[in-house]
Amino acid sequence: MGRRNPSHIFGANVKKLGTDVHKGTVKTYYADGEGGLVIKSETDITPFIEKNKAEYAQIDNKAKWGELTKVASIPFAVIQMLNEKKILRGFHIVDQKALKAWLNDPENQYFRTRPGRV
Repeated sequence: MGRRNPSHIFGANVKKLGTDVHKGTVKTYYADGEGGLVIKSETDITPFIEKNKAEYAQIDNKAKWGELTKVASIPFAVIQMLNEKKILRGFHIVDQKALKAWLNDPENQYFRTRPGRV
C-alpha cells in the first residue's frame, strides 16, 4: 500500500504535524484542516515474524501438546486488529472458535510458533 498522506481520506486540507517512532511503530500526526487530529500508525512486524519462524523451526513435529503450550506470538498491532474483529477484547479471548480458525489459517502462519492445528 505504501506510505500516503491521509489527504486521500480526509481531503486536501490535511497537514503533517510530525512523526514519532517507538519500538518499531511509526505514528504520524496530521491536522485535518477542521480542528481535528488524524493519527496514522504503522508497525514493522518483520522482526517479530523472523523470531516466530525461528521458534517454529525448533519445534519437533511429534512433540506432544501440553495445557500451556505456546502456539503463537502475535504483535500488538495484530492484537488491535483482532479486537476490532471482536475475536479478542484487550488480551482476553472473546471468540475462541474464531481465534483458532484465525491461527489455523495459512495466511497467518507466521504468527505461529509451532506446527499443528490449534
